[in-house]
Amino acid sequence: MSGRYLLGFDVGSSSVKASLVDADSGVCVASAFYPEKEAPILAVKAGWAEQEPQMWWDNAKLSLKKVMSDASVNGEDIKAIGISYQMHGLVCVDKQMQVLRPSIIWCDSRAVPYGERVFESIGAEKCLSHLLNSPGNFTAAKLAWVKDNEPEVFDKIYKIMLPGDYIAMRLSGVANTTISGLSEGMFWDFKNKDTAGFLLDYFGFDKSLIADIVPTFSIQCEVSASAAAELGLKAGTPISYRAGDQPNNALSLNVFNPGEIASTAGTSGVVYGVLGDVNYDKRSRVNTFAHVNYTKDLDRLGVLLCINGTGILNAWVRRTVAPEGVSYSDMNDMMASVPIGSEGVTIIPFGNGAERVLENKEIGCSIHGINFNKHDKAHIMRAAQEGIVFSFCYGMEVMQQMGMNISKIHAGKANMFLSEIFRNTLAGVSGATIELYETDGSVGAAKGAGMGCGIYKDNNEAFATLKKLSVIEPDEKHRTEYLNAYSSWKEKLQQVMSK
Repeated sequence: MSGRYLLGFDVGSSSVKASLVDADSGVCVASAFYPEKEAPILAVKAGWAEQEPQMWWDNAKLSLKKVMSDASVNGEDIKAIGISYQMHGLVCVDKQMQVLRPSIIWCDSRAVPYGERVFESIGAEKCLSHLLNSPGNFTAAKLAWVKDNEPEVFDKIYKIMLPGDYIAMRLSGVANTTISGLSEGMFWDFKNKDTAGFLLDYFGFDKSLIADIVPTFSIQCEVSASAAAELGLKAGTPISYRAGDQPNNALSLNVFNPGEIASTAGTSGVVYGVLGDVNYDKRSRVNTFAHVNYTKDLDRLGVLLCINGTGILNAWVRRTVAPEGVSYSDMNDMMASVPIGSEGVTIIPFGNGAERVLENKEIGCSIHGINFNKHDKAHIMRAAQEGIVFSFCYGMEVMQQMGMNISKIHAGKANMFLSEIFRNTLAGVSGATIELYETDGSVGAAKGAGMGCGIYKDNNEAFATLKKLSVIEPDEKHRTEYLNAYSSWKEKLQQVMSK
């Protein structure tokens, strides 16, 4: 099938997905992901999480081969490549661009003490005003761990990369990165609009370890002759976009401007909003990174709220509370008979580890207000979904305190957003209109590549064919009931937190 196609990769920790998009129609013509079962995560010690970058490359190759075969597309027809990737990972390579150790990925917690030490030593005000975050457990802290614990590896490092930078390097032979990528690793100084020299100095990192910076939307590098031969692509094909998975998810939902929100609610949940001014939360309850359209001349920040206890709570309720054989759809039908507020049953949903929005406290999941004469399974089901929504709204209040006006939430129609009660409760409490779309990270990366190479003049042209599936308006008639239920939930949360 000849024509103009855009290729998008989405490099996750469970799989690598590839999608081919017809550049002229905007339609995805083929998608595939590998492996079909979740990719392994190496955990040599408790709290560690590593993956071999070669595995990402192997899975990217398999996915690409499948989509090119399924769509009967030749390498010459692919006009640009975009990459989305799991954020905060550390890839270290030597001068021959060979990987020196497995990647320390996003969910690895070994570097927490390094981030805490720099936060205390340099001070909260300096870190937050320049980095917009506590250095925490991000890429810079992970590199500090390598320096301390594997000095023989550290001494050989030529460049450090994020997972998406690594895939771009394998495609092109060139090491580069973006401001958005540097910001997610705590390497970008938003006040000085440059690499964060004070953090490099504190850790003893030479600035030469940072790869060359290229714009998020640009011809960043080109497919090399050797990669073209290996993959069946055309040498010289531009890699013209890359971004971390959460900024890319926002791009996939055409979220670019201040006040626009993208949300996901899988195992964990994310609310990602665009801020037009440089700002931060003094208590570091949300993370702030450079959005895909941030430049030195245009402040566009992605404020990231993550709630760990989201779909995992809904799945736990289905597994342990719902009758055997009941589907998620059946659960939604069962809980529809329960009124807003679950007749006094309250669930605090934080049973999946420490929550950043609670300043890294680990308070667990708890159920309150059960009356044995009145409440049943359906009340627990509904209270669980309401508790998840209320945790979102609790974090969104932090975003509003930073100056974000939340009036519209964009989301893919998947996971928790398939539940009418979840959607209506979120709209009812937040007062925001929810728009549900058919979207995908690898498709978004492909369209980002189309913007970066000039096939599309802007995001509105790139996402003109984004399919809106439904719109949920806030239910003004029941607004007071939603707000009262949320207020009761917050009171219960404060009681739990104060113990």
